[in-house]
Amino acid sequence: MTEKKELLFDQFPPVSTEEWRAKVEADLKGAPFDKKLVWRTNEGFNVQPMYRAEDIADLKTTDSLPGEFPFVRGTRTDNDWLSRQEIVAESAEEANKVALDVLMKGINSLGFKIKEASAEELAALLDGIELGAVELNFTCCPRKAIEFAKVLVGLIKSKGLENQFNGSIDFNPFRKALKHGAEFPGDIAAMAAELLEVVKDVPGLKVLSVNSVMLSNAGAYIYQELGYAMSWGAEWMTLLTDKGVDAAEVAARIKFNMGVSSNYFMEIAKFRAARMLWAQIVKQYGVADEGCKMTVHAETSRFNQTVYDAYVNLLRSQTECMSAAIAGVDSITVTPFDVPYKKPDEFSERIARNQQFLLKEESHLDKVVDPAGGSYYVETLTVSIAEQAWKVFMGVEEKGGFLAAVNAGDVQKAITETSEKRHTDIARRKEILLGTNQYPNINEMAAEKIEIKEGCSCGCNHGEEKGGNGLPTARAASDFEALRLATEAASNRPKVFMLTIGNLAMRLARAQFSTNFFGCAGYEIIDNLGFDTVQEGVDAALSQGADVIVLCSSDDEYATLAPEAFKYLDGRAEFVVAGSPACMDDLKAVGINDYVHVRCNVLDVLRDFNNRLLKK
Repeated sequence: MTEKKELLFDQFPPVSTEEWRAKVEADLKGAPFDKKLVWRTNEGFNVQPMYRAEDIADLKTTDSLPGEFPFVRGTRTDNDWLSRQEIVAESAEEANKVALDVLMKGINSLGFKIKEASAEELAALLDGIELGAVELNFTCCPRKAIEFAKVLVGLIKSKGLENQFNGSIDFNPFRKALKHGAEFPGDIAAMAAELLEVVKDVPGLKVLSVNSVMLSNAGAYIYQELGYAMSWGAEWMTLLTDKGVDAAEVAARIKFNMGVSSNYFMEIAKFRAARMLWAQIVKQYGVADEGCKMTVHAETSRFNQTVYDAYVNLLRSQTECMSAAIAGVDSITVTPFDVPYKKPDEFSERIARNQQFLLKEESHLDKVVDPAGGSYYVETLTVSIAEQAWKVFMGVEEKGGFLAAVNAGDVQKAITETSEKRHTDIARRKEILLGTNQYPNINEMAAEKIEIKEGCSCGCNHGEEKGGNGLPTARAASDFEALRLATEAASNRPKVFMLTIGNLAMRLARAQFSTNFFGCAGYEIIDNLGFDTVQEGVDAALSQGADVIVLCSSDDEYATLAPEAFKYLDGRAEFVVAGSPACMDDLKAVGINDYVHVRCNVLDVLRDFNNRLLKK
């Protein structure tokens, strides 16, 4: 078969990169190649429009196989990841009931939040659950972690399952500083060392958390999450080896909990790069190759989830889950689509489970190890994202390590700056959230379905709770959601009338653009088939109670149509020109000051209109 393929390719003359480039530049007809086709990513490097075998010829990352150091192609020789569900319940008994139910529906990894570290609560929580047959993960207050570990280990030993148990305790003393800007009140290294001593007889119990999903959900770029995650893991290695704990034992107890954004290929590359970087870091502590494997759990993003058009969250989380699965993570949690505004219900949790099962049972992604391996694009991305993350890692190490950086607020500050930039990019539509800042469902009302008020759609970072030094909490859509909720809460819903006239192609295109633009604020849109005169259009708009009239035509026609319509309207409604015509200065000279176009900050413009139009 190989020989036949070679004969087939022999029929075609080889084409060099230079020849491809020349052909592309000819088709661009003078337009700059780099400006038109090169993607300038937020990750600190550019992505080319095409890659060839020569681009990965010198990459050492392509030399290993799945299961081989440095594990860029995976830590296993299969890809059968665990499907995890977080159990949300008010009591241990209720959580147990839910857990037993979902275990019968295909879930093989459970996540619990522990309130009381008591044997009675743990027994009630795990009643009827076979400890050696399912992965069990627990989140609790860091100050209760040692106490809880003793209870859990005692239960495991009582059943003789020390070597069969698989799970984790999310010991995360960095959480307080990251979320609230306050240092953890205790000796982290001493507590961690004691915790390792407690669980030493249960090799499958991970207790040192690297919870970089917190950074991802705060809006971090992919390279930032990866770089800080590596530094976080290295901090555990340093703290505990300085305490005299064996490096291999420390590495074996670390579990990475990482987020997954909708940047599909970049996320695949992130996890591949993460395994490679982590193996190299652990190796420096004198650990054997086998001990340098990374255990990573992936959780789909909350940062890009939306309240409006919430079913679009399913599209985002599906591609995110697919990125993690293809990248070869150990387990995945798909965040239910309704998390931004309510406690997940039976329907949303079932859909979240089925999103993973679809990739296993229908797409068979669990049957293929590292399907992205050898891809010119993904292999290049893997190395590029690793290089950028390593710069972050080295920067943190130069400042004394992750703990020092977190206590100084450096990590929180960097993520906050990124989050602010991303919110600005979303406001200007440089970053698209379908259904929020582009192609909104104009007639949807969401106020009544919101059950969770704080951290949902108020657009507030709750800085007063954190002293301004914690990670931001506002999702990407929060500003636009606050805008639409203000529209819903007002006694009047503004009406926007599209006054289409003149050039057919331009008026249709600009009416569509303006509809999407003002729809992001939840305004009522009145479109039409066009008018012969501006007077006819203005009269029709006023007869329908329009608050805003948007003139949609061509740039050439605006010079005469816009002043005529503005004068005839005479202040009876807000007047807007769709576009950024060359005659804008002349139009402003007669008093026309409102324009909507692709360079606008959509959020700021709509906030201004809300201030003008809404009546409480």
